[in-house]
Amino acid sequence: MIERSPLEGTARLRWELADAPVHQGELFGRPRREVGRGEYRGLEFLHVEARRIINEIKGDPFLPFRFTVNPYRGCSHACTYCFARPTHEYLGLGIGTDFDQRIVVKVNAVERLRAELKPSRWRGEHLALGTNTDPYQRCEGKYRLTRGIIRTLIDAGNPFSILTKSTLVLRDLDLLQEAAASGQVRVNLSIGTLDHHAWKTTEPGTPAPERRLRAVAQLNEAGVPCGVLVAPVIPGLTDGPAQLRAVAQACVDAGAVSVSTVMLHLRPGVREHFLGALRGSDPALADDLSARYRGAYGPKADRRRIGDQVHRTIAAAGGLAVDRFADGHLAPPVETPVAVPPRPAPPADQLPLPLPT
Repeated sequence: MIERSPLEGTARLRWELADAPVHQGELFGRPRREVGRGEYRGLEFLHVEARRIINEIKGDPFLPFRFTVNPYRGCSHACTYCFARPTHEYLGLGIGTDFDQRIVVKVNAVERLRAELKPSRWRGEHLALGTNTDPYQRCEGKYRLTRGIIRTLIDAGNPFSILTKSTLVLRDLDLLQEAAASGQVRVNLSIGTLDHHAWKTTEPGTPAPERRLRAVAQLNEAGVPCGVLVAPVIPGLTDGPAQLRAVAQACVDAGAVSVSTVMLHLRPGVREHFLGALRGSDPALADDLSARYRGAYGPKADRRRIGDQVHRTIAAAGGLAVDRFADGHLAPPVETPVAVPPRPAPPADQLPLPLPT
């Protein structure tokens, strides 16, 4: 049954100003709806006016950034494991089909960003795009908000990073080259596996892994530094030694400037949705993961094994894979598109690749 949460009568959309799931108390009136047509058929867009567009993330020592920009909520990539699904509940929507098909669009995102970047209000800190839902999901082709945001950041001389699963990022290659020329930008493509069964099962709305790898190569060839986030690695589905070797080698071959690994994590709400979807194709694996994940994060031994396998593959390919977690302690993983200096208990295995030329 298709899930449709009502937004009728006096219902209001609660808007959360930060990415973290904390109560904000900020409300919008009833959003303006637009039904998708043509290539956007099956989607519904909820147009809202954002009161703020730069979100400050407070109180999380594992995050390598403090400020984010997200022009969209919900994501047509429909990744079954997406950690952002519960944010739709905070808006009075559902975390299942609603999240995949009812996209909240901050139609004034570019104007708000321009206002908030004024020197009297802003200190020029790094801004991360793609930390909640993908800034290059399908509707970006229609609204072009991410392109407008990038143009605004370049004009302001503000550094930024992008995390995406979409090859639509190549549309903005001209702007990204301009930003890269002054060292303003870093891009990461998220590519969790090359296994087509796993990809279609868990990421049905995303481009094929091979297309994403070609985008990594094109970005780097054009002078835009681009790495790969191998995420999420799903125990029992994409964590086989041959699978990890294949994706790590492909990242090296594509010229990725860094490779990071993040194992699946299942927060409340996401856990139930992901395992429910998985039971439709592999009930035994769903039961295994249900038992294995006693909390949001998988066993440390599994995280270590996954990182070590990718490390060995990169080293064998001629890269200098630096293991920053020799003490065996890994903090809860968080998707991050930025290569940052080591911090205490960092969240993901970052593997720089100074490959020989």
